[in-house]
Amino acid sequence: MGLLDGKVIIITGSGGGIGREHALACAKEGAKLVINDLGGSRDGSGGSDAAASKVVEEIKGLGAQAVANFDNVATVKGGENIFKTAMDAFGKVDVLVNNAGILRDKSFANMDEALWDAVIAVHLKGVYCCTLPVFKHMKDKGGPGSIINTTSIAGLLGNFGQANYGAAKAGIYGFTRVLAIEGKKYNIRTNAVAPIAKTRLTEDLPMFKAVGEQLDPKFISPIVVYLASDLSKDISGKVFDIQGKKLGQFYMKQTAGALSKGEMWTAKEISDRISEILKE
Repeated sequence: MGLLDGKVIIITGSGGGIGREHALACAKEGAKLVINDLGGSRDGSGGSDAAASKVVEEIKGLGAQAVANFDNVATVKGGENIFKTAMDAFGKVDVLVNNAGILRDKSFANMDEALWDAVIAVHLKGVYCCTLPVFKHMKDKGGPGSIINTTSIAGLLGNFGQANYGAAKAGIYGFTRVLAIEGKKYNIRTNAVAPIAKTRLTEDLPMFKAVGEQLDPKFISPIVVYLASDLSKDISGKVFDIQGKKLGQFYMKQTAGALSKGEMWTAKEISDRISEILKE
């Protein structure tokens, strides 16, 4: 018996890297999978059926079931088609893993509208496009359901040259928190993962050039298997930080703050008491 026996899981961007590892790990636990991948380059240009089709064959080689989908997550039609692929093949969706992504890094002063729009479209709008039909389906069938989003430390902590990517990933954090609240009464849980791994998207970034096996993408997938399984039935609205053997939680903190000594704050009082206001 596998942890995911009978569950139908959609994984976007699963033709390689972290998404492929998610797919293989879920297949080994008995899931039926929709492998979505546009098959484009790291910056999102181009397209090919090869990547998703190859992963489907790998999964079938494990004795599990999988179908391929090649739609673009950044369009409403693409999200609907991905959902339709799952329904046509398996008749339901139990889990959605929003993993698809691209990179178009540039320092902000040199970032044009096209660079901004492309990254926001795939990461942030893509999560909307893929989640909406799945969420409605889960709601209509009364749950349970699990939605697993992919955020990043670039959005949670910041990273030079990734204003577009960081903004999208921070938006996914907010989306995850809201959907966890809205999905609670329908037994739909929503969580997110902030992975650090060496993949095609990250291999030439300075922090990844000298790393070894400890940042292999296979280390990321156990948390996704857990969140997809019934073991996490009471977990929602969480953001997990995972790299190698380290697993933790990201969360928003608020200081205790301070009360103005007058009728309302003035800029001068804020300046005089800023250390008290910011004290953790």
